[in-house]
Amino acid sequence: MEFTTDIFSLFDKKWALLTAGSMEKFNSMTVSWGGLGTLWGKSVATVYVRTSRYTHEFLDREDWFTLSFFPENCRDRLLLLGTKSGRDMDKMGGSGLEALPCGKGVAYREAEATLVCRKLFMQPLDPARIPSDIREKLYAHDAPHDLYIGEVTELLR
Repeated sequence: MEFTTDIFSLFDKKWALLTAGSMEKFNSMTVSWGGLGTLWGKSVATVYVRTSRYTHEFLDREDWFTLSFFPENCRDRLLLLGTKSGRDMDKMGGSGLEALPCGKGVAYREAEATLVCRKLFMQPLDPARIPSDIREKLYAHDAPHDLYIGEVTELLR
């Protein structure tokens, strides 16, 4: 599996769409915090999700998730998926993206690349261990993040 990209801008600049669940019931959200690398002899993807997010419930329940990366012309659709909750509305209908089944998860026709990941690990981030300037800026009035690590088992293009 070969995935060539500017690794440091992939999440921060391009964003990713994190999806958990099956075609029957899933939720997606944009993420701009994450990473790709190796751990325990496996290719892995790491994402961080606030405990208050609807997608968090899906990640806790499911063994698989996907990370999809899109061309720039999909930016407005990704913004909708990152600012609205699937608890409150049909985000997918409003986004105009076409969801597709992909093995153990959900991918999107418009995506340039999708990583299919088997969840290996979840760990709550301990706010007390986060530098105080970051903690004050990002966690004073919002829920903490949990860290999820998934083994990348497939790359779809």
